[in-house]
Amino acid sequence: KRSRHRPSHMSSSQQYGMLETGSIAAAPKRRGTSWVAVASIVANVAMVGTLIAFASMGSTSNVAAAPAMTMTSVRAPVMAPRMSMAGRRASSVSAKASQRPVVSTIALDAPVATSEDALTWATAKGHDVDAGMGTVHKDAAVSNEISPVMAQKNIQRPVIFGVAADSGCGKSTFLRRVNAIFGTTTSKAHTPTGDLITTICLDDYHTLDRTGRKDTGISALDVKANNFQLMADQLKALKQGRAIKKPIYNHDTGAIDPVETIHPNHIIIVEGLHPMLDKDVIDSLDFTFYIDVSDPVKKAWKIERDMVERGHKKEDIIASIESRKPDFEKFVEPQKANADVIISIEPTKLDVAPGEETKYLNTRLIQKENQHGIRPVYMFEEEGAVVDWDPCASTGGMMCPYPGTRVRYYDQVVDDKQAHIIEVDGVFGETEELFFIEERLSNTNTKYFGELTKQMLKNKAAPGSGDGSGLVQALVALKMRESYERFTGRTIQIPKWGLFLDEY
Repeated sequence: KRSRHRPSHMSSSQQYGMLETGSIAAAPKRRGTSWVAVASIVANVAMVGTLIAFASMGSTSNVAAAPAMTMTSVRAPVMAPRMSMAGRRASSVSAKASQRPVVSTIALDAPVATSEDALTWATAKGHDVDAGMGTVHKDAAVSNEISPVMAQKNIQRPVIFGVAADSGCGKSTFLRRVNAIFGTTTSKAHTPTGDLITTICLDDYHTLDRTGRKDTGISALDVKANNFQLMADQLKALKQGRAIKKPIYNHDTGAIDPVETIHPNHIIIVEGLHPMLDKDVIDSLDFTFYIDVSDPVKKAWKIERDMVERGHKKEDIIASIESRKPDFEKFVEPQKANADVIISIEPTKLDVAPGEETKYLNTRLIQKENQHGIRPVYMFEEEGAVVDWDPCASTGGMMCPYPGTRVRYYDQVVDDKQAHIIEVDGVFGETEELFFIEERLSNTNTKYFGELTKQMLKNKAAPGSGDGSGLVQALVALKMRESYERFTGRTIQIPKWGLFLDEY
């Protein structure tokens, strides 16, 4: 049994929320004398609970620091990692730059509408694009006024994230983890919207419906089948605080449906095939992510999904994948060069039986140095170190089933930029034991030690929760939260006391 502890003043029903501030507090630096991990291992299982005492803030934020609390604790045994410090170098991102918020606001260059009914509309750029089916986006529009939602939700300015990936590469699972990290939910509507986040699928900007693509031989990946002019104009409008009338691509029928009205939100995630391909679209994106699934893994996933869920034949699935490959390489894959962060998923490098390489995954978090002041996750307090660590090797370590787990950290040049890479290979045994890895990661932007593991537990049934793909997705979601806080000067507030097993 794992004992469970919760401070008496914390309720198990305490929810996440956003604490609005005039300026953002600098992220606390992790120091050996200021962080305490609480852990206890009973009957060779894992941790009882965790807490951390935050270092005092030197910021001018008007958010009062939580009073320091202490508690007698037993630290989980630290296994000696197999690591090399060769290649360590000073980070090119200074500590001062990493602490400086990149706060900006929108210029309200139009009157604010008092209600949605008071909005007036202008035809959007690109409404007249014709790819062979006529002007299917003729009703697309942007509002002349600032949306009333900006005032209703007290939106500082919309932060827009771009997430690019091929179909069937885990975008939906990743976005569920993002919602969990932000402590919010979204509706089941075609364009999911909540109090904090709106997610726009860029398939809505297809200029050819399913029949049109079949008749013309133009795939959905081809730039000719997508309205980038309209996409750019409407994302720019949302960032300015205006509402839009956006087209809808119906995935069930393959048709282009009538437009829907979308208002700005605190966070807008645009996901799909091409968020980072067009320069005018990129100009509206604050931070960008690319999910890169290798061909062998993509093929294995698609075969498993389409044979089981859709009854397709294996040979038909493979033929479909191969037919998309030239357009994917031409129009989708080049976006990796424009991504700030890449999630790379490949077959395992571990010693497995022949044919099992795609059954087990090697996931890399590739963090390019950026101009936003968002610092990378790294390991063992040494940014720039080279680490090759087996968390299952030592006595008292993780219980890892076949073929085990390997965690690596190193620097590498990617797309002509210096990148910091976390690599997680293999599978985990008990999700609760991920704190062994979490306590060795630095700069994750968790609010308290144990939050990363707790987030993995909340989504334990989701694909990837038993391997590095889910862990890396959760780390990326934490960086998205950090980005939002830095860009707006606001703080996503979560309970600072939250132990792993109370609610799960």
